[in-house]
Amino acid sequence: MKIALTHTGSSDKHSYYLDWLKGIEGVELVVISARLNNLHEMDSSDALVLSGGTDVHPNYYGSTKLDYPGYQKFDEKRDVFEIAAFNIAQQRQLPVLGICRGSQLINCILGGDLRQDLGTELNKIHEGTPDKQHPVQIEPGTLLHDITGSDTAEINSAHHQAIGRPGKGLKVNGHAKDGTIEGIEWADSTGKPFLLGVQWHPERMFKLKLQHTPASQKIRERFVEEIKKSKAGKQ
Repeated sequence: MKIALTHTGSSDKHSYYLDWLKGIEGVELVVISARLNNLHEMDSSDALVLSGGTDVHPNYYGSTKLDYPGYQKFDEKRDVFEIAAFNIAQQRQLPVLGICRGSQLINCILGGDLRQDLGTELNKIHEGTPDKQHPVQIEPGTLLHDITGSDTAEINSAHHQAIGRPGKGLKVNGHAKDGTIEGIEWADSTGKPFLLGVQWHPERMFKLKLQHTPASQKIRERFVEEIKKSKAGKQ
């Protein structure tokens, strides 16, 4: 069972993803990135994790606005590479998990847009180093609700952007109390591969002693289950 994991751009932060996914019996991880130029690894992978990191360039959600804090920090080569990886995953019907930037990128690929900066007051809740902590209200009847088994979850938070208009075929599965979108999934998953995007970072919730909560542990367990099902269905 081979999982392709995009590189988050930071060695320290990338290590959290490796630790979160390693140790699962039968899992092989392969790191993919524009720098490594190894998109071909998607041809033999069984799933894709789109990691967090730098902001998606506004070109990829149809915006010309470039006047928000940190707007100079883009990596369009990464955007192009990860868009291609996602498209291959869809063509091959592979499970996909998008984390923070990864969730936002999925939304952009499918025609949605982003809130470029949440603003001073909301950033006090959502943005920060170290991570902030706040509850998420989970929509009943969603995949995320099925995974967590709960109407609410405590999560970590480290973002200044968020999903605005959901992309084609997507629905919102969770909000912060202030209305910020915290997750996306297929509106109708019939005939489609597993897809889950979350705005938080399940791979480093241990920093807030939340690693055993459903918003981290159950997401990883379900993702692995879906990979096994997907792989078995192709044999």
